[in-house]
Order: sequence, then structure tokens, then C-alpha cells
Amino acid sequence: MSRLGLTIPFGDTPLARQREHLDSIEASGFTDLWSAEASGADAFTPLVAAAVSHPSFRLGTAIVPAYTRSPALMAMSAAALADVAEGEVVLGIGTSSDVIVEKWNGLSFRAPYQRVRDVATFVRRALSGERIDMACASFSINGFRLDRAPQRQPKIMIAALRPGMLRLAGTVGDGAIVNWLSPTDVHRVTPYVLEANPQADIVARLFVVPSRDLTAVRATARRAIAAYLNVPVYAEFHRWLGRGEQLEPMWQAWQAGDRSAALAAIPDELVDELFLYGTPDQISTRIRDYADAGVTTPVLAIMQAAGEAPPSAASIAEIGRAYTGDR
Repeated sequence: MSRLGLTIPFGDTPLARQREHLDSIEASGFTDLWSAEASGADAFTPLVAAAVSHPSFRLGTAIVPAYTRSPALMAMSAAALADVAEGEVVLGIGTSSDVIVEKWNGLSFRAPYQRVRDVATFVRRALSGERIDMACASFSINGFRLDRAPQRQPKIMIAALRPGMLRLAGTVGDGAIVNWLSPTDVHRVTPYVLEANPQADIVARLFVVPSRDLTAVRATARRAIAAYLNVPVYAEFHRWLGRGEQLEPMWQAWQAGDRSAALAAIPDELVDELFLYGTPDQISTRIRDYADAGVTTPVLAIMQAAGEAPPSAASIAEIGRAYTGDR
């Protein structure tokens, strides 16, 4: 089955009204809805609402930070979503970043590999209904049992950037969730996952600006690149991918506090590699590039072009139809 995902909720639309958008999206080729958890809506509430109003979608979190919820609470949340949903549920777990964990949540961002490994291991055991005594590097939990273990077990996927976490996604997870990469980069990251699990799902979050105004697209993309790729975990990821020389001018300007110079230092070719834009047909062609490179579930994160109105549900649906050929 050819999968195509969409990130929810939709922009500034209240959660109570997102079902209106989903009415347009449901028959347009999208198979999945994926949420995130940073500083907007939590990861589970938008998916629960979607499960009630539009039960045909596969639902996934991309991602729930391994630090900001206790392991038991994460298991309870995933089980509750699986209890509501009629289709498949995927629990995506990741480190998030030191900015979100430490600066925004006041927690310690320590030993990220061990934390994700331990949380994923605990949650899988908990979702089975097992009584758990687990002492590990990250925590010690004694006697926990999930009172409402789901009848259909959610899949567990790991958000990963570099080799260690990518291998973990293939060993303790059912697949990997990746982002901020080009189709060429997909060839670099997927072997680490597939060597442990040849059947692993590769979920890629793709940034889409559905606009034909190249100036507006690049303005939007540069702000997003500066916001993310200056975060240490993403900076190291792109150094590993071989973009250190290309991004060094931006990093230096950002560290010096010159935000305008940092934005100006982001080359057009980087925007073109990491962002999908243009007409629905142009965007769908780029999505296929990722699928051809090994992504099994492309998940679109729709962004509003600078100076333009937010993309409508109808325009997003058109992208889905262009990708699936149902037009």
C-alpha cells in the first residue's frame, strides 16, 4: 500500500474545527495523520479527535519526547489512543532536543540514546499488559501494570538522525522517523535501520510550502532552517551528512547574534534540497523522489509561505490527489 501522511493539527485552526479540514483530506489519497509535541498542541489530543471524526486514518506521533512524559504516562496515553482508534496506531518516540527538554521544560537532557532505548523498551512491555519491574540507566519502575492494555498493539518507532539511534530504531523499534533530509540523504540513513530490520517502516517528515512564489518560499524556508539547524542535535546531523562547510557561515553568524546575516548565508540550493514547493504536481514529484529513495511513509508538514494566506484544505487535498494519481 502506498502511504501518504499529513501533519496535524492544521495551522491556527482550533482543534474543534479540524474535522472540517479532514472532510476534504480524507478522500484525497492521504492515509495517515501524524502529530508532534513541542510547544503547541500535545501529541495525543489532535489524534484522538481525528480518530473519533475520521476513523479511516492510521495515526502516529512524530514525536513524543522521551523526557517530558514519564514512561508509564506515555504507555497510558498510547493505550488510550489505541482504544479510541479503529485503525493502526504508531507511537513515535524520540529525544526531541536540548532546547525543548531543558530550556522549555526545565528537565535534564542527559544520555539521550539510553533514555530512548529504555523508554521504548518499557512502553512495549507495558502495552502488552505485563507487570513491570525495570531498573535501567534512565529510571527504576517497580510493579507497574497497565490496567487498560490495548487489544491492538501500537507500533513503536524511534526518531533518529545518526547511526546509533538509527540502529536502535531497527532493533527495539518497528522503524525510524527521520526529518530535515533530502532524498539523497535517505540513502545515507536507511541502511543503519534496515540492517537490523529489513521490514522497518521509514517515516520521513517533509516540509512543504505550497506556493509558486519562489521568493516567498525561500523566505519561509530560511527562517525554518535557521530555527532548526542551529539546534545542536540537528547541526551535528548535518555535519555528519557532509554539509558542515555549506552551513558554517550560517552557524557563525547565528552564534555572533546576527540573525539577518545567518538567514542570508543559507544557500538557495539547500532550500531546494530540503523543501518541497510549487504546484501540486511539482510537490508530488518530489514526494516520489523520497519514496523511490526508501521512505515508506512520507508525512507532509504544510507551511504557510511568507506573505500569503494559509494553504486551504482543498489545496492540500490536491497535493494528495496528484501524488496518488486520483484526479
